[in-house]
Amino acid sequence: MGDPGQSPSPWCPHGSPPTLSILTLLLLLCGHAHSQCKILRCNAEYVSSTLSLRGGGSPGALRGGRGGGVGSSGLCRALRSYALCTRRTARTCRGDLAFHSAVHGIEDLMIQHNCSRQGPTAPPPPRGPALPGAGLVRSSGPPAPDPCDYEGRFFRLNGQPPGFLHCASFGDPHVRSFHHHFHTCRVQGAWPLLDNDFLFVQATSSPVASGANATTTRKLTIIFKNICIDQKVYQAEVDNLPAAFEDGSINGGDRPGGSSLSIRTANPGSHVEIRAAYIGTTIIIRQTGGQLSFSIKVAEDVARAFSAEQDLQLCVGGCPPSQRLSRSERSPRGAITIDTARQLCKEGLPVEDAYFHSCVFDVLISGDPNFTVAAQAALEDARAFLPDLEKLHLFPSDAGVPLSSATLLAPLLSGVFVLWLCIQ
Repeated sequence: MGDPGQSPSPWCPHGSPPTLSILTLLLLLCGHAHSQCKILRCNAEYVSSTLSLRGGGSPGALRGGRGGGVGSSGLCRALRSYALCTRRTARTCRGDLAFHSAVHGIEDLMIQHNCSRQGPTAPPPPRGPALPGAGLVRSSGPPAPDPCDYEGRFFRLNGQPPGFLHCASFGDPHVRSFHHHFHTCRVQGAWPLLDNDFLFVQATSSPVASGANATTTRKLTIIFKNICIDQKVYQAEVDNLPAAFEDGSINGGDRPGGSSLSIRTANPGSHVEIRAAYIGTTIIIRQTGGQLSFSIKVAEDVARAFSAEQDLQLCVGGCPPSQRLSRSERSPRGAITIDTARQLCKEGLPVEDAYFHSCVFDVLISGDPNFTVAAQAALEDARAFLPDLEKLHLFPSDAGVPLSSATLLAPLLSGVFVLWLCIQ
């Protein structure tokens, strides 16, 4: 029996305990409120807006130092936008630990960088363009294809499967472009592998050893722009290959097409695969030794969706001529000779193609036999992504010269000429 002088609880109007139905309703309401928390979107927008302030992708550029400067001014704008985003979602994020962590983090960074609470904010990330055919409206007949299922939509609209392109960066680094050109690059610092309307990939490289011309990729940053999904950022560094996006999520968010972007790890710490079905793209990131490798299979019209201002893409044009290294530009390190390097590479790469020669180059300049793994994995990815292009994997090419049709035809034409001389 309750105290007769006690006022009834608003949840128990007659002093009786809440019924099961009321408890169920409260749980549903709490679950709905939590599902509406948009802190992951706030996190992703902040990371995206600060990428250009990171000194070529180095997080230390944000953490170190106080005071003014363009970098601090841009960071303050990003932090004010971040704070505004958290305030907008505060009502539905009260019980979310990630939300409270973000709020305290913003406060600390604003104090550290002397940011005023009032002032300009960073512009919102641009909304991604519509995919080809995504806006198709039909007055009759079967329903329009799912705009977030790229391959299914393409087949329904064109009556055939889409075409795909492949690009890879591995080793010191060797870049295989969409046009099957192989280059060995001396690129140092941050360089874009891809920069189109749907996807941005940046590789940050540093010398393989003090005084060496060759470099290795130490960091990769990938931005999946917000079409079908919430914008997502993935960042990997040597010895830190996360199985989640920068905001901690493993998919494209709570939008209807969120499940069309997913991330999984085949081998924690050394192999991550990201599938973006809404743009017909699969990305594999690996760590072998002290370097990262990148491999992508992407739909042709997605890879070609860029403007003239986005012309610097290693996957599209290969390395700029000034950044290319020839296989002859190698300084062997340690006790590994060229014969030993060839023998080590031959075990996993029996055919002397571009991957084999890249392997020999890597082992020689690094002095590390483990570098054979990078070229072997890159060839395995190429075979898995584009098995019908196997014939293009097997031609030798100089690491500093594009593998062009003229290069491929030269031996054949020479043989024909010799045969003609013999007949005369």
